[in-house]
Amino acid sequence: MTFVVTDNCIKCKYMDCVEVCPVDCFYEGENMLVIHPDECIDCGVCEPECPAAAIFPDTVPDLRDWLMLNAEYAAVWPNITIKRDPPADAKTYDGETDKFPRYFSSIPGQGDE
Repeated sequence: MTFVVTDNCIKCKYMDCVEVCPVDCFYEGENMLVIHPDECIDCGVCEPECPAAAIFPDTVPDLRDWLMLNAEYAAVWPNITIKRDPPADAKTYDGETDKFPRYFSSIPGQGDE
C-alpha cells in the first residue's frame, strides 16, 4: 500500500507533508506534489498534515488514475525534503473541484535547490 496525492494539491502545494515524511518520498512539480509509490512506507503521517486534504491511502476507491500519475511524475520530478511556503494564492484554489484538467502542469518544480 502507498499514499497518493490527488487533485486538491494542484495549485495549493502546501508542503506540510514533506516536512513529516520519514523516507522523503515526495517529488515536486510546478504546482503540485506527488508521492513515489515504491518509496512510501505506508506510515500515514503525511495524510493528516495536508491542509488541503489531498492525500489518501491507495485503498480509497477510484484513485487508480492518481496512483498512476504519482508514479509517473515521481520518476521525473525532483525530490523535495524541505518545506517551503505555499503559493500566495493557494487558499483561492483549496477545495476547488476538477482542478486537473484546468491547472495541472507537468513541468518539474525546483526540488531542494
